[in-house]
Amino acid sequence: MVSAVFHSPLDASKQERAARAAANATKPAAAVAAPSPKPATMPFDWSALWLKVLPPIIGIALLVGIWHLLTMKGGNFPTPGATFDEAIKVFSDPFYSKGPNDQGIGWNILFSLQRVAVGFGLAALVGIPMGFMIGRFAFLSNMVSPLISLLRPVSPLAWLPIGLLVFKAANPAAIWTIFICSIWPMIINTAVGVQRVPSDYLNVARVLNLSEWKVITQILFPAVLPYMLTGVRLSVGTAWLVIVAAEMLTGGVGIGFWVWDEWNNLNVTHILIAIFVIGIVGLLLEWLLVTVAKKFTYAET
Repeated sequence: MVSAVFHSPLDASKQERAARAAANATKPAAAVAAPSPKPATMPFDWSALWLKVLPPIIGIALLVGIWHLLTMKGGNFPTPGATFDEAIKVFSDPFYSKGPNDQGIGWNILFSLQRVAVGFGLAALVGIPMGFMIGRFAFLSNMVSPLISLLRPVSPLAWLPIGLLVFKAANPAAIWTIFICSIWPMIINTAVGVQRVPSDYLNVARVLNLSEWKVITQILFPAVLPYMLTGVRLSVGTAWLVIVAAEMLTGGVGIGFWVWDEWNNLNVTHILIAIFVIGIVGLLLEWLLVTVAKKFTYAET
């Protein structure tokens, strides 16, 4: 007689768990508790760093080398070494004040930046809204475009006598010159950005019956922002160029007046120092606005 033994599923599961526990017990402890491997770190890209840093260094060294070769035989033009030594003296006390016409180079830079900030800020307050209106309304664009085409090519210094006539003072006349030369890039770039907004966006706004304020703030402004920032970059570069020439003519305190005053004293070394300072400040302004533009572009995308 054959007897059959039946095992319940519960007993089978107990046996399987016991078998797995025995198998784990026979494994080494290191294998059971082995930590998970750490993610591999990316190696630092030294080649990209050298490609970014080395070319500017070579360019500056080449400029200084040519300058040294041209001045090594003497003459009225100072050598790089003499200019560097004088720059150390100039920047050792940049904020001295010995009267209204004898200020340190630090004060001259700050006064010039102040004029640029005021004139540029006024141009932004007027130019950016005007660009939105010109790009938004065809009638206004057709009315204002000939005036912009007529006035934009005029040299900024041609507006300086008008400022002196109206304001009767040199400082507001210089600010007026900055204003009038900074406003055109912001108007044009903002208007072009508005005109290039896809018509589908505006059609949706009409369907939703959005107000003009919501159309500008929620549809036009995000789309036009890259164009507007490009106009701002062009304007601030133009403003920094013009303020030097304007201060040469108006006098007072400023980096442009400092250059002209040093020329009257036949101090060519200080003129070269001022040229480098003007270039470095303009480069920093450009870098600052490029950084801001990248932040806004990234936020938009």
